[in-house]
Amino acid sequence: MAQRRKIIIDTDPGQDDAAALMLAFASPDELDVLGLCAVAGNVPLSLTSRNVRIVCELCGQSDMPVFEGAMHPILRKQVTAEHVHGRTGLDGAELPEPTMAVRSQHAVDFIVETVMREPAGSVTLCTLGPLTNVALALQMEPAIAGRVRELVMMGGGFFEGGNITPAAEFNIYVDPEAAAAVFASGIPIVMMPLDVTHQLLTRKDRVARIAALGTRPAQVLVGWLAFFERFDEEKYGSDGGPLHDPTVIAYLLKPELFSGRHCNVEIETQSELTVGMTVVDWWRVSGRKPNAMVMRHVDADGFFDLLTERVGRL
Repeated sequence: MAQRRKIIIDTDPGQDDAAALMLAFASPDELDVLGLCAVAGNVPLSLTSRNVRIVCELCGQSDMPVFEGAMHPILRKQVTAEHVHGRTGLDGAELPEPTMAVRSQHAVDFIVETVMREPAGSVTLCTLGPLTNVALALQMEPAIAGRVRELVMMGGGFFEGGNITPAAEFNIYVDPEAAAAVFASGIPIVMMPLDVTHQLLTRKDRVARIAALGTRPAQVLVGWLAFFERFDEEKYGSDGGPLHDPTVIAYLLKPELFSGRHCNVEIETQSELTVGMTVVDWWRVSGRKPNAMVMRHVDADGFFDLLTERVGRL
């Protein structure tokens, strides 16, 4: 058996973040989750921390180390997405308040300490929200850039444009300075942009297969997806909404589901019109050195087969 991959998940739940956490928890043979870091994003930090722990307890992971990180972007005012995710960030299912506690250590300290302690090239960072915690960790200890195996992230867009502005995807828009620092760091990056996630629609037939599992986690996930997809269905006129964040975990489990190319990616931080835009040199016209593996295509049926099968294990 291949060695389990050591990962840290940095997240701002969000129903799609919750689905990503569930996919990771259901895959212990492949993934060794060292800890979960909450960051302000879809909702404020107090709620993202709560929501991480709700998902942990739902999935029988009450011993999982959970750390709280940045309360706001590095330079900018906080932007949240209750209009998509609801007041709590996890609207759509009624669950008890979590009883597990967060660890006292700050998430940024945890990231630095873990990457510096574990063998170089062994820890993968999985980011499902704004990149604030990772940027602060790089600021605290630049040496982590040479020790991280890979950073697999959901964020950005190019041919699909943005989802919070015409140019910008939410995770990058919230803290573009953090994103710029991460893309300039030299860490090997795999980027899951809207171009991929917009191919992964929670169609009625796909959600019905999850519902048919009949387990408590599956029922809760179906409730979350029903709430989450209503916004995108109205916006895009689609059957279902795009399921963004589980692409990060799915890539670690089955990278063959995805295809893309190495590109240079720069982050716009100056323009009021396009702040947060991921400027992807897909056609390699800039002469700038590639700094990310940018995915563009995904086997959607294979992705939902994986998600459904793994959620059935919880």
